[in-house]
Amino acid sequence: MSTAYTVGDYLLDRLAYRGVTELFGVPGDYNLQFLDHVISHPKIAWVGCTNELNAAYGADGYARRKGAAALLTTFGVGELSALNGLAGSYAEYLPVIHIVGAPALSSQRKGELLHHSLGDGNFSHFAKMSQPVSVAQGLLTPENALEEIDRVITQALYHSRPGYLLLPSDVAALPVASRAAPQKPPAAAFSQDSLTAFVQATRELMHGAHRVALLGDFLADRFGVKAALSRWMDEVPLPHATLLMGKGLFNEQRPHFAGTYSGAASCPVVKNAIEQADVLINVGVRFTDTITAGFTQQLPEGKCIDIDPFSARIGQQFFHQLPMHEAVQALHQLTAELCVQWEIPHFTRTPLPVTDHVALDQQVFWQHIQEFLQPGDILVVEQGTASFGAAALNLPEDCDFIVQPLWGSIGFTLPAAFGAQTAEPERRVILIIGDGSAQLTLQGLGAAIRYGLKTTIFVINNDGYTVERAIHGETQRYNDIAQWNWTLFPAAFGGKNVLSVRVEDRHQLSAVLAEIRDKPQMAWVEVVLPKMDIPELLGAVTKSIAKRNSGL
Repeated sequence: MSTAYTVGDYLLDRLAYRGVTELFGVPGDYNLQFLDHVISHPKIAWVGCTNELNAAYGADGYARRKGAAALLTTFGVGELSALNGLAGSYAEYLPVIHIVGAPALSSQRKGELLHHSLGDGNFSHFAKMSQPVSVAQGLLTPENALEEIDRVITQALYHSRPGYLLLPSDVAALPVASRAAPQKPPAAAFSQDSLTAFVQATRELMHGAHRVALLGDFLADRFGVKAALSRWMDEVPLPHATLLMGKGLFNEQRPHFAGTYSGAASCPVVKNAIEQADVLINVGVRFTDTITAGFTQQLPEGKCIDIDPFSARIGQQFFHQLPMHEAVQALHQLTAELCVQWEIPHFTRTPLPVTDHVALDQQVFWQHIQEFLQPGDILVVEQGTASFGAAALNLPEDCDFIVQPLWGSIGFTLPAAFGAQTAEPERRVILIIGDGSAQLTLQGLGAAIRYGLKTTIFVINNDGYTVERAIHGETQRYNDIAQWNWTLFPAAFGGKNVLSVRVEDRHQLSAVLAEIRDKPQMAWVEVVLPKMDIPELLGAVTKSIAKRNSGL
């Protein structure tokens, strides 16, 4: 391999300077020479995945912990396989840099009929397909490569969404004189006049208020104000809650944390804290159907302060060029001044219902998971019974939460947990996934075993697509799945030291949890639950979905 500094090296250095230290992907002949440079790079490690979709999910999970991620696929077949995962990253605001190893630019310009193409000599089809799910696209040439690399990465990080780089094999190998150097990220447009007007309008809205509350969501984390929110809630005793997508944003052990808000399906304490506020501050909130039980939120009309990544709104009054961190800081200061006149409730944690049933059901399972969780854990929950059961958990301090309720691609969490564990190998990662979902991405278990990760995985075996059964077709065979012998998979994937067990009652579950609680090894636990047993929140959500799908 040439020792010259190349376009490929520049790209890798630029990623490393932005904190990306792993590159997820699958090799293909158009990216193999670039991969030689990846393997020899001093700061970036190659993470080979079992397929491109799992690689995209893994990069997404990694970005949720590291703030950014990178994915490498080959042209055509590889990049299209990854597209579903990247669409999820786009929908849920994760900056994943998708690098596509492409045919040599010389071959593209000749219009050669190459493998992995559509055989028409046109090599732009797939880049166009990626446009709706990437915030910036760069088709690299000798003339623009360095500038386009900088532009796409900068835009992806600025907007917290995927970026697309088409890297022809000959362009990747092109020597360049300029080396990558650290760059300061661009600051969001800021107007002091806008901030002054916002503070004044907020003060007027809060005049005479007695109950002010805050609702936080996932965009607060994506745009870097989680720590600022934590300081704010430590210093100003505001009642606060999250939506399911933003769960883990706050320290849920604070006395002023109400819980998870889910519209009409919220528990009464949370519903009252949010909906009966005189003024409600929404930070980074997106009200989607599944997390609001079908848009059943009832917020104080005309009394909401909405903080978005680059602007704010109070009623019909918009404040542009106002970055989220500036608005949060201003509200922190203003509420600290005004809070002496407000009612500040202290919330008593409502424990999960306790039952002495020997048989396993949702209630028993979540009661045990609540007791199993520890401060500092990363809890990853699949869309379905897992995510909606976890909504009722009271997370320990510094416990992070990964869920994908907007894009909702089943199977996402198994490779996403792999990505999160890769990003933070020293932390305990707990994954809870349903049997139907796990069948889509099970190869991700092989990758986790290959890299020696210590993830604790609970596979909920409730005999098929329970969420779909609850929406429609409870007894229809399209909601059935093949019955797999789940406990054999770790060994089949090469897991010689993986604890693999099946539990069917609470005593077996208790014994397994006690064994793995403080033991740093991978655990694969099949949990057998009743087919139609679903968490209460999910029942409300599925009724809403069924109604909407019927056009009612």
